[in-house]
Amino acid sequence: MNPPTPAPFTGAVFIATSLDGFIARPDGDLRWLTERGEDIGETGYDEFIAGVDHLVVGRGTYEKTLSFDEWPYGGRQVLVLSSRLEAEADPRVRVVPDLDALVAALAASGARRVYVDGGRTVTSMLAAGLVHELTITTAPVLLGEGLPLFGHLPRDVALEHRTTTVLGAGFVQSTYAVVG
Repeated sequence: MNPPTPAPFTGAVFIATSLDGFIARPDGDLRWLTERGEDIGETGYDEFIAGVDHLVVGRGTYEKTLSFDEWPYGGRQVLVLSSRLEAEADPRVRVVPDLDALVAALAASGARRVYVDGGRTVTSMLAAGLVHELTITTAPVLLGEGLPLFGHLPRDVALEHRTTTVLGAGFVQSTYAVVG
């Protein structure tokens, strides 16, 4: 896969994983996170999301949000990266079929800082050089199996450590810049 033309936006990841690197159980369940997260304290998410003007999620992440009591993305523009979801699936989102269409849509809408969410989407955008920063909060639990944050990458992705913070309930949060 050839990377798309360099993007005029910064891609940022803000996500939680189990200690063994899973973002959800095999069936998409997140209770392992939400039940432990009640005592986590301030994570910086509100500040992070306040600095984001667009979100990019994969179909699986989008479909998981449909089970939430409230739409989690407020009035921000949400693009769903999917070749299977119908283009008119939901008026709150714009469906794009591939990374080239995604970059074009974000550039056309004037995106400056983009929140990237979902394991396959994070991996695809990392491989294409579209992620510039990763904030990963690690939960003190081993799931043994589940949906991994990172999949196959065609090459190493060098990272520069920025910060690590110990949060409540045994959670640890680290932020990295993608080098190069």
